[in-house]
Amino acid sequence: MRTLFLATVATPPLPLPEGATHFPQTVTANNNFVRMAGLISRLLDPSRIQLQVQSTRRTAALNEVARLLSGHPDVLNYDGFYQALLERDRLDTTCLGNGIALPHARTEHTKAIVMAVGRSTTGVRFENSGSCGDTVHLMFMLGTPKNKPGDYLQVVSALCKLLKDASQREALLAATTPEEFIQLIVAAEAKLAAGAA
Repeated sequence: MRTLFLATVATPPLPLPEGATHFPQTVTANNNFVRMAGLISRLLDPSRIQLQVQSTRRTAALNEVARLLSGHPDVLNYDGFYQALLERDRLDTTCLGNGIALPHARTEHTKAIVMAVGRSTTGVRFENSGSCGDTVHLMFMLGTPKNKPGDYLQVVSALCKLLKDASQREALLAATTPEEFIQLIVAAEAKLAAGAA
């Protein structure tokens, strides 16, 4: 069992990005969360949060969420980004456990980190997702530039810290609007930052 960045979430975790040999100390140390405060909420936009993903199959659900990033100013080539996302997802599970998946692509088709969120009440079946159980209910989709692995690591670390709390996950699953979803993330970031200060 591997536990690279979140001991309370079932394994296997996401692999290190190409060229990285470890998670930088500034990302993994609890007392450094203050520096990452607001990292996730700054990436979120209500128009890129889908609280009612209709698809129950992985590829169709990924497409549904990825389309939220079509037209994003930091996505240089949407089709290229989407193909890179599918290729990465075929390699290995992007499940973190507890019904959460982090589909992502490190690609030259994005010039900065982009994020979209999909939530499914019914759940999405992720094949070969031993750590996720039968279904995924929250998908945090990331596109990151190939030349910025540190940014990817910071976002993944921040997400894992936010989502390891079961009550936080339940609150996100119960949010009624994208705006409320973002406010819950903002509040969770503030709580973590205060605890790490």
